[in-house]
This record gives sequence, C-alpha cells and structure tokens, in this order.
Amino acid sequence: MAKKKVIADEIASEVVEVKTNSTGTKEIIIERKQEVTAEQIQEELSIAQKLLSLYYLQQVCSKIDKILVERGELPNEVRDLEDALEGLKTRIAKYHEEIKAIQTKITEENTKILDAQALIKRYEEQQQNVRNNREYESLAKEIEFQTLEIQLSEKNKTKHAAAVEAKSEEIKGFEEKVNELQEILTQKQGELEGILAETEEREAELRKEAEVYKAKIEPRLLSAFERIRKNARNGLAIVQIERDACGGCFSTIPPQRQLDIRLHKKIIVCEACGRIFIDKQLVEEHQNDNK
Repeated sequence: MAKKKVIADEIASEVVEVKTNSTGTKEIIIERKQEVTAEQIQEELSIAQKLLSLYYLQQVCSKIDKILVERGELPNEVRDLEDALEGLKTRIAKYHEEIKAIQTKITEENTKILDAQALIKRYEEQQQNVRNNREYESLAKEIEFQTLEIQLSEKNKTKHAAAVEAKSEEIKGFEEKVNELQEILTQKQGELEGILAETEEREAELRKEAEVYKAKIEPRLLSAFERIRKNARNGLAIVQIERDACGGCFSTIPPQRQLDIRLHKKIIVCEACGRIFIDKQLVEEHQNDNK
C-alpha cells in the first residue's frame, strides 16, 4: 500500500494555461509536469511482484537444497552400487553364455573324434582286403590323417576345458563380489530409506509450494532463474544487497545501481555473477503487509 501511494504521488498535476491566438480566440493549453501513466505504475507493480515471486521461490528451493544436503551422497552411493551390481550380473551372464558356447565346441570335438575313430576302423578293415601295395599305402595315409585329426581334437578339447575352468573361476570371483556388494547395498538402502522417511513428506510439500510460485512467473524469467541456480555454487539465483555488495558473489554495487534496484522498474542482475537483485526493503514491506 505504501508503494502505491509513492507511485501515485509521482503523478504530476495538470497545468492549465489560457492563451489568446492571433484571431482573438482563446485557447486552453493543458500540460503535464511528468508523463507517469497508469501503465507505467502497473508495470512497476508487476516487476515488484515478479521479484517477490522469484524471491519466495528461491527460499523454497533453498529449503529443498538443504534437505538434499542432509541426505548427503547416499543416493549417489546407492545408485553406484546398483550400477556395479548390474554390471557384475551382466558379466556373469555373459560368461555363462561363453562357457555354454565353449562346451558346444567340446561336444563338436568329441563328435570329430568318434567320426575319425570310425573311419580308422573302416580303413583298417579295408587294408585286410587290398589288392596291391598302393591301395594299402593310401589307406595307411588316411588312417594317419584321421589319427592326427583325433590328436588335434584332443588338443582343442584340452584348450576349451581350460577356458571353461578359467571362466568358471572368474564367475566364482564375480559372485563373491556380488554378495559383498549386495550386503553393502542393503545397508546403504536401509540408511537412505530412514532418511527419506524423515524428509520425503517435507520435500513433497516444498515442491508443491515451489510449483505455486513458478506458476506466477513468466516462462522466460523462470528459465533464466533456473539456469542461474544451476550455475551458482550455493544455488542462489536472486539475492539482496548486503553492505553495498552482491549477496551472492560479494562484488561491490555502485550507489546508482543500488538506487535502480530500489526503484525496481526493471529486472537488474549482478554484472559479476549474473544473479538477480531484489531490494531488501521491498521484501520487508511485503512481509509486514502479510502479518
């Protein structure tokens, strides 16, 4: 109410002057000392309301930030543990698939060995009925070749069996790690649930309150506010002047700049850190009016 009176007092009274022109006709000339329109008054009130909405939104966001700080790094720790567990389980599943593929290769080598043994037996029977040395030597070479195939398959089986054993040992190590991480995760989740039970309801209330203030702020200004908050170390996007300095970065604010801030005819930001300024007196007057 005090602000409306000050603005109303700024509207100059009309000056009426009567003059006689060259034809002898009297003219009434009306002038204004200052051009302060109703639109300008409304604009100033609108800027003040926007600043107040931003200020109270900041207060709510700071309370939410405090709750998140109280939770500390627990949510991140829980998330990291869950990701680590998921990664280990995925690796274990992959190793099981690889073992299955290797075991299939071992089965194939066993089949090759049985086929080679069957061929050797048939070639040996054929050697009993050869008609000349050339046929006998040809069958002997086939037997030798199949014997080498058996040796190669046995070698491959040994190699595959070693791979299965190595991967099985790794799986065992991964499973032990999974059990260890699962115990830690369960403990951390219990701690986090305890903290959430204490703060979740309060946080939900604050977020609803924040949405009320956001609805009063135009999207472009709200976007700028959220961008400043994201980049600010302490999460403050709108600050007051404290001891002639910015309440965010503590840079000195010139007197003329401070006067412009007190008039709140436009949104003014700190040239050093980009935070939005709000006049302390405006906040105090609004809080007194609401008492």
